Amino acid sequence: MIWEKIKKIDTTLVEIWVGIVFFGVLCQLTVVWFLHDKVGYSLGLWLGILLALLSALHMWWSITRYLDHGTDAPRVATKDNLIRYAVITVAMVLVMVTGVAQPLAFFLGLMGLKVAAYLRPITHKLLRR
Repeated sequence: MIWEKIKKIDTTLVEIWVGIVFFGVLCQLTVVWFLHDKVGYSLGLWLGILLALLSALHMWWSITRYLDHGTDAPRVATKDNLIRYAVITVAMVLVMVTGVAQPLAFFLGLMGLKVAAYLRPITHKLLRR
């Protein structure tokens, strides 16, 4: 069932993904040159970008499910939001505790989802060409 939905991925999700990756590349190319821990920064950034991409996919999948639930949709939406926030929190704690990557870079990559949402009108125009 999920694979059938993924095959019909909405263009908005693709535009958000393009914005997230663009933000990640921009952060990688500009900031990394000024840091001592280039590997930790890069790993944290791209782990955050990966989680932002997966969060966008989860949001898209959740919204398509809400449409089938009618009056029960707010409860399902709340449950899905809490699951997504829990996964993000656990990932952030793991990055902080293990020290594998820089937590601030991880957070910066995760914020790519927010930036991509604001850039979506621009990416929409660029991808339509």
